[in-house]
Amino acid sequence: MSGRTILIQSEFLGRGSDELGEMLMSKFLDLLNDSKVKPATLLFLNSGVKLVAEGSWALVHLKKLEEQGVEILACGTCLDFFGLADKIRVGKPTNMADTIDSLLNSDIVCL
Repeated sequence: MSGRTILIQSEFLGRGSDELGEMLMSKFLDLLNDSKVKPATLLFLNSGVKLVAEGSWALVHLKKLEEQGVEILACGTCLDFFGLADKIRVGKPTNMADTIDSLLNSDIVCL
């Protein structure tokens, strides 16, 4: 595990086409599973929290990463905003204080 936190701010990777963004995010998570080097944490903010919730296509990828020791954190305020607080299926909710702590104590990669 590296000391890296990957900050995922949307359910899509990149801007423009949501269809393409979903394909890119899927490929990213798939290849991250296969990577020898893993981040310490995946931190989901804003609409990125939709990826950790019930019905998400990404759950299979994220559960594998969690099994490999990657910490999965989802913004509690964001989960509440999208009505997903009781639908989280991988990882755990976090608050802004813990989010700041996680970000300040790691190398950060934003998606």
